[in-house]
Amino acid sequence: MMTRSPQGRTNRLTRPSVAVAAAVAVTAGVVAAAPDAKTAEPTPKLSLIAASTSVTLDSWKEDPGVYLDLGTYLTSENGAFELKVTRKSYKDPVVASQVFRNGKKTTTKALPAGLVKDFSGLPDFAQIKLTDAAGRTVLSQTEAFCPNNASGRVRPDAPANSKYPQSCPVNPFTLGSVWGVENGWASNTYAGHYTKPVQLAAGTYTAKINVTKKYRDLFGIANQTRTVKVTVRERSWEEPPPVPAGSRSAASAHQGHGEDAGHAGHAGHEGHGKAAAPAAHAHGAPARTEAPTARTTGAGATFNVGHGPYPPAPAALPWALKKESLQREAFSAAKAGDRAGQTDGSRQAPGAEPNAKRPTGKAVVPDVPKPDLRSLPAYGITVSDGYQEVPGKDYLAFSANVWNAGPAKLVVDGFRSPGKELMDAYQYFYDAAGKQVGYTPTGTMEWDPRPGHEHWHFTDFASYRLLKADQKESVRSGKEAFCLANTDAVDYTVKNANWHPDNTDLSTACGQENSISVREVLDVGSGDTYTQDLPGQSFDITDLPNGTYYIQVLANPENRLKETNHNNNSALRKVVLGGKKGARTVKVPAHHLVNAN
Repeated sequence: MMTRSPQGRTNRLTRPSVAVAAAVAVTAGVVAAAPDAKTAEPTPKLSLIAASTSVTLDSWKEDPGVYLDLGTYLTSENGAFELKVTRKSYKDPVVASQVFRNGKKTTTKALPAGLVKDFSGLPDFAQIKLTDAAGRTVLSQTEAFCPNNASGRVRPDAPANSKYPQSCPVNPFTLGSVWGVENGWASNTYAGHYTKPVQLAAGTYTAKINVTKKYRDLFGIANQTRTVKVTVRERSWEEPPPVPAGSRSAASAHQGHGEDAGHAGHAGHEGHGKAAAPAAHAHGAPARTEAPTARTTGAGATFNVGHGPYPPAPAALPWALKKESLQREAFSAAKAGDRAGQTDGSRQAPGAEPNAKRPTGKAVVPDVPKPDLRSLPAYGITVSDGYQEVPGKDYLAFSANVWNAGPAKLVVDGFRSPGKELMDAYQYFYDAAGKQVGYTPTGTMEWDPRPGHEHWHFTDFASYRLLKADQKESVRSGKEAFCLANTDAVDYTVKNANWHPDNTDLSTACGQENSISVREVLDVGSGDTYTQDLPGQSFDITDLPNGTYYIQVLANPENRLKETNHNNNSALRKVVLGGKKGARTVKVPAHHLVNAN
C-alpha cells in the first residue's frame, strides 16, 4: 500500500493537520468551578484562556519561520461545545449547526450561512496582534480554529476522555464532520499548518489574542484579550540544542533524549518492512538520530505540538512526516512514511486483532447491517515522469479514496495455511450487539515484498481506470491490492460512524512476512487514501492524444465483498491532458463546487 520512489519519497498521501497541542495544564483559579451536572443548563459556556503567560518559539536558520503556537485555548463549561458540519452533495455548500445535548434530548441551531466554507475549522476565529519591544505592531492576523485540536482537561472531574474526533478533516471531498470541545476540556486555538509560519527576528514580543467579535456574539464568549510574552530564538540544525542553566551538559542532555527515543520512537520500528533510515545532513554532517516522542499527559490521546516544519498528527489519520526537522530538544532525520505501530512518531495506534483461527462451519451471509463502500473523486492530480525506473515516460499521478458509509464496518481476516504464499480472506458480519453472526470467503491476501510495501494486501479492493471522453477504458492502473487503514475521516455524521477508529496506519494491521493471520478493517465514516504516482500504479499517458479524459475510482470491482449497495461504487473525475511528450500537462476542472485538483 505504501510505496517509495527511488528518491525515498513516500507515496502515502500527506496532509497538514491542526491537532497541535498536548494536554493543557491550567493553574487553579483560571477556570471557574464546574457547575453541578444535574442543574446545569445545556448551553455551554466558552472562554479563551492562556495556559502560560510566556512562550519560547524557535526559528530555524535552515528553514526560517515561526509557528505561532501561543498556548491559548478555548474552554467549554456547562456542557460540551459541539458543531455538526455537512454538505448534501458536491453541488451544495458546506453548512454548520450547533448541537445541544441535554440528557436524551438533542436540539440544533443553524449557524449563519456562509460562515463555514470547508471542513478545516471556523475561519477567522482568533485575532492575533504582535508588538515588538519598542511597541511597534509587527503582525496582525486572524487564524482559523478547529475545535477538535488536541486538547486536555481543565478540571479533574471532567470526563476522562473526549468523545469528539481529534482533528478536522482536510480531504477536499469530505462530506461530513463533527467538531467539539468536551465539557470541562480545552482546545488549542492555534491553527497549525493551516497557516504559514511568520517571519520574526530573534527577540522578545508581546502577543495579544482574542476571539473575533462575530464568534463572541454568536457563541456568547466574553470579550477578554489574553496577553502572552513571546521569545523568539534563532536555532540551527548544525548547533547542539540549548541547555538551561544548571542542567546537564548538551552532550548528556542529548544522550538522554536518545535513550527516550529508543523507548518511544523506535519501539515498533523493527518489523514493518524497511524503516526509513536517518539521512545525513545536506552539508555532510553525520546522520542524526530519530526524534524521540515527547511524553504527553492528561486524559485521552494527546499529541506532540509538531514544532518547526513537522506537521502535527491527528489521532485518526496516518499523516506522514514531510521534512527533516528538529522536534523539541532532539535532532531528527525521520523520513516520510509510517513505521510499525506509529504514524508520525507522535503516537502509537493498536491494530485490531484477527480471530485466532479461521472460521469453521457453513459460510453464512446473514441479514444484518453491512458496510457500504463508496468512492471519492480522484484528487492530487499531477503529471510526473518515470523517475529512474522508466525514463522518458509521462505518467498521470493521482490520489484516490474508498470509504465506508456504513452502517457496519468492513472486517476482513486473512489466514495462512503453512507453506502457502497466499492467505485465504474472509469477510465477517455482526449483529446490532457486535456479536459475530456470519462470515463468507472473499478472495485472498498476498504478500508484497517490494521495498516500501512489505505487508499483506487484500486483493481486488479497488481499481483505477483512465477513461476516454466517451467513458470507455483507455488505461488501467496496475494497483488493485491493498492493505486497509482508516486514513481519512470522510463523513462522521453517518449512522454508526466511529470517531476513534483503531487501525489508522499501515503498520497497525498489515502484518509481517511471517504473519499467520491479519485483520484489516475499514470503519464506518472513514476512508482509505492511496496515492498512485509510481509506474505501474499511475496511468502511462506518454502516447495518449491530448484531450478530455476521466479518472475512474471503482470500489469492490469484482463484487467480492458483501455490502448494502453496489450501485455507488464508482466515481469519475474529469481531466484535460495537454502538452508534448516529455512535457505533458494536466488541467483539472472543478468538480461541482469542489475546486481542488
